[in-house]
Amino acid sequence: MHSKEISLVLQELQVQKDTGLKDEQILERQKTYGLNQLREAKKKSILARFADQFKDAMIVILMIAAGISFLVALNGEESSEYFEPMLIILIVVINAVLGVVQESKAEKALDALKKMSAPQARVLRNGTELVMDAALVVPGDILLLEAGDFVPADARLIESASLKAEESALTGESVDSDKDAKSLVAADATIGDTSNMIYSGTSITYGRCKAVVIGTGMSTQMGRIADLLESAGEQTTPLQKKLAQLGRYLGFLALAICAVIFVIGLLSGMKILSIFMISVSLAVSAIPEGLPAIVTIVLSLGVQRMVKRNAIIKNLPAVETLGSASVICSDKTGTLTQNRMTLMKAYADVNQTAEDITVDNSAEVKQLLMYAALCCNGTVVMENETEKHLGDPTETSIVLAAMKNKMTKEDLNAQYQRLAELPFDSDRKLMSVICQIDDKKVVITKGAFDMMSSRCITGSLSQAGIMTEEFSRKALRVIAVAYKYIDDIPDDCTSEVIENDLHFMGLVAMIDPPREEVKDAVALCMKAGIRPVMITGDHVVTASAIAEQLGILRDGDKAITGAHLDALSDEELEEQVRNISVYARVSPENKIRIVKAWQKQGEVVAMTGDGVNDAPALKAADIGCAMGITGTDVAKGAADMTLTDDNFATIVDAVKEGRSIFNNIKKAVFFLLGTNIGEVFTVFFAMLFWRKSPLLSMQLLMINMVTDSLPAIAIGMEKPEDDVMDQKPKKSDESIFANGMGLQVILMGVMFGGLTLLAFFIGKGPFAETETDLAAGRTMAFIVLSLSQVVHAFNMRTHRSLFKAGPFSNRFMNLAAVTSFAVTALVVLVPPIAGVFGLEHLTTVQYLISFGLVFVPFPVMELVKACKLTRF
Repeated sequence: MHSKEISLVLQELQVQKDTGLKDEQILERQKTYGLNQLREAKKKSILARFADQFKDAMIVILMIAAGISFLVALNGEESSEYFEPMLIILIVVINAVLGVVQESKAEKALDALKKMSAPQARVLRNGTELVMDAALVVPGDILLLEAGDFVPADARLIESASLKAEESALTGESVDSDKDAKSLVAADATIGDTSNMIYSGTSITYGRCKAVVIGTGMSTQMGRIADLLESAGEQTTPLQKKLAQLGRYLGFLALAICAVIFVIGLLSGMKILSIFMISVSLAVSAIPEGLPAIVTIVLSLGVQRMVKRNAIIKNLPAVETLGSASVICSDKTGTLTQNRMTLMKAYADVNQTAEDITVDNSAEVKQLLMYAALCCNGTVVMENETEKHLGDPTETSIVLAAMKNKMTKEDLNAQYQRLAELPFDSDRKLMSVICQIDDKKVVITKGAFDMMSSRCITGSLSQAGIMTEEFSRKALRVIAVAYKYIDDIPDDCTSEVIENDLHFMGLVAMIDPPREEVKDAVALCMKAGIRPVMITGDHVVTASAIAEQLGILRDGDKAITGAHLDALSDEELEEQVRNISVYARVSPENKIRIVKAWQKQGEVVAMTGDGVNDAPALKAADIGCAMGITGTDVAKGAADMTLTDDNFATIVDAVKEGRSIFNNIKKAVFFLLGTNIGEVFTVFFAMLFWRKSPLLSMQLLMINMVTDSLPAIAIGMEKPEDDVMDQKPKKSDESIFANGMGLQVILMGVMFGGLTLLAFFIGKGPFAETETDLAAGRTMAFIVLSLSQVVHAFNMRTHRSLFKAGPFSNRFMNLAAVTSFAVTALVVLVPPIAGVFGLEHLTTVQYLISFGLVFVPFPVMELVKACKLTRF
């Protein structure tokens, strides 16, 4: 539509520009095109979400264990035998409910942030102007827009006057786009070059226009980009991958050991039912029943902490993904920068000196700022001590600089009356006003230096040209200012008449500056081994300058354009991606290619952004971070995390929190695996040596759900280690058992197994001739295994000596330990309960021996840490 004459466009849409659509046309098109809304993905029902929680390998194994328990219970004589499988199922259901509840809460929080991009539209229908819900706009509607209005749909301009549109959400450029209804554009022009079009989700910043709607809903440019999201697919987080891998390992382990036990049992002439009961014991000991619930609880608590840090997590496991991020691909405009043009420099021709803009510039620069501000239509007002910029960002930056020097736009307009104006247009790139200054009529002209210089008759233009080039190399946008005196206002106030024979006055230079906190955030990312990459729709010179200021573009790094990127094959991009820190003038498709190129390098990629043009890459990345204030609805919907304060520094907090959560979960996993492997060793070797299980399945389940799970949750609540941001990111394909952790877990299991078998042997005696002897052995084994795990949980809090971290500095661990000791004492010392669990009252000596063995893990681990033999 942008390449056709407007008369043909109106003819195709069957609408008159002065009257708009008729009622019958409106009804027909509403049926044909539907509401002017983006198509939303169908939300999963509560039942579907609940079912999804059961797809994890760990859950499947637990359900199998529950099934075996039920089979055993069916052949038993005691009704209490059903308690074990029911407890396992209850644990699985609680885990699933926790996951569903957290996902629902996060989704509601995100929905609360959403607001429509264009809630209302001013249209012409049946010859009458009316304001209506933007969702009711249809193709062919005539829009009437002015500065400050949101654009509700894609539209072709019919009429325009000094029109500018803020299109950074689509193009990534912070400078407003000039629009002109009379311009004809090539059919293959990009969005940024279609000057006779306005687009849904953008806004009018200057001038006014009349336009005819050509596309609504999913037929808009915003809808086209939203369609790209569907091909991105759902991503699996590193934690999900590692736990799935762990579930497979545990499943194979349980099956292998059960097979060995069956063979041994059959060869020994044991009853099938007895073999089944021991197999259940082994399954219970091999599977950390509390692990899924513990991971969910730790992640949920992490999500709550993230909300307090101005980050809303959409998906529960995504909180740890950012902690594993090794690359952050960030949009420039509004994310790394303030999305507000700011005047930085001024050059006065009278003394040929450049100055930084301050609150008290020289008299020459103040006069330059005064003249430049008089030639602006934008303004800055203060509302509750907050600046509010109205109009073109270039002009408001000039007005604000004048305001800093105690010259408000309101005072200037009152003191120096504007007599005439020649609006800016994109052809001559100039704007002029005629003002009454004292007793003289003064023409003030501002605009591009290359267009201004040929119109000036005085001034050091060659020096100004050098200064313009110097400013431009620093990515500053340069505006020249000139003036002349006239006797009378001409009848024909044209450019040829008033914008010639000018006296060059000076230059003002501006930039969309970086956010103050971003440089420190980038430096911390570098320290943490995270590679920040800038991806923007802005010009490469501007992007490179900002990237250099922030420390993103370093010596040896490249900055390339979207055109250069298009010329690279996927293989070439993968080879060069590590050397490229800045991508400029890129398309949404380019952004997805960049993200996927990094992912093929084995990196965990985070993408931050706020515009519609960021949304496909936000979805394709391992974790997308959208801006809550300036972010578009499409971006928020595509992202995994929304930053409610639009602050890039919040990313650093999220990384730290994510790393801490991942480390704590890893510690909890190692703790649970160490204890469970100890249980497996205990049952397996006791079966080999004595053909007896030192622990019943109910006893193992009690240990796993109380003295295992409660301390594991407390480990998940541990505060971040001091050096958490000094560590390099974990590789996405790195095994959870990397760096020797698998061996360390096995050694922990050997320690627990050895202590428990020793306690069992002491308790039952060499021969275990009676059931009482066997019960005594099991009681000592139960006390040692359950309570030694609680002691070991304190060791697992930190890789440093526990005395350096503070033995009791984690109040959650203190509470877990007291609770675990109390429950164990209750089960062991209260006869009715002890009887249910098959435990026996011990002698004083046996109790003392048991408690002596309980505390063995503490000195052992302190010695291991002192020798730097472990790090978890």
